[in-house]
Amino acid sequence: MNTTQQTLLPAYDHRPGTGPTLVFLHYWGGSARTWDLVVDRLAGRDVLTVDFRGWSRSSALPGPYTLGQLADDTLAVLADAGVTDYVLVGHSMGGKVAQLVAATRPAGLRGIVLVGSGPAKPAAHVTPEYQEALSHAYDSAESVAGARDHVLTATELPASVKAQIVTDSRTVTDAARTEWPQRGIAQDITEHTRMVSVPALVVAGEHDQVEPVGVLRDNLVPYLSQADFVVVPHTGHLIPLEAPADLVDAITAFAPAT
Repeated sequence: MNTTQQTLLPAYDHRPGTGPTLVFLHYWGGSARTWDLVVDRLAGRDVLTVDFRGWSRSSALPGPYTLGQLADDTLAVLADAGVTDYVLVGHSMGGKVAQLVAATRPAGLRGIVLVGSGPAKPAAHVTPEYQEALSHAYDSAESVAGARDHVLTATELPASVKAQIVTDSRTVTDAARTEWPQRGIAQDITEHTRMVSVPALVVAGEHDQVEPVGVLRDNLVPYLSQADFVVVPHTGHLIPLEAPADLVDAITAFAPAT
């Protein structure tokens, strides 16, 4: 891989193992390491985690930071890593990106797992007023902590994980931080999601305030041609951090190692 290409690609980690490769796409505020507790429970599996453009190790990459650009970046990372047989696992914003990637029907894609995903059709509560308030959720470490404790989670997390959430939510370029609340969250991608031809698993958190069970059931599942629906008990929006073992069980049942 040449230096120019490497500079323009988002940072990613690829751990070789048994396929199909599980490709993890993080939420708005997250990073590749959001998936650490999940990946650690997938010993022997081929896994790839990405820092989206503008976030964490990819924060120096230039924009745009649109959902379409993140989808293009995902396909570029897969090509760079030589991944040809894979399942996309997208959380929240990453789930909406996964829908756009899958809509292109790329060769090698076996399925998609959408975890507390941004729905294909924006929820009714996504108003301009909601978007404006959301755009300030990560303005400071204090505001991130407030969102984490009162909106994003329904369980108590270890101090180290709580600190990681604050760091990741703040390690982002301003334009990438505001892209999702100002535009991406309100983007209707139903025509794309209808194009997804692979099996899908939609995973909802029982107490998710961000993408509630009812929203995923009504605004996402109907637009997928083949979708199973699982609700993880007791958890909020940050399912990969709150209930990693339950999430691993759901993923491996859907996409077992071959």
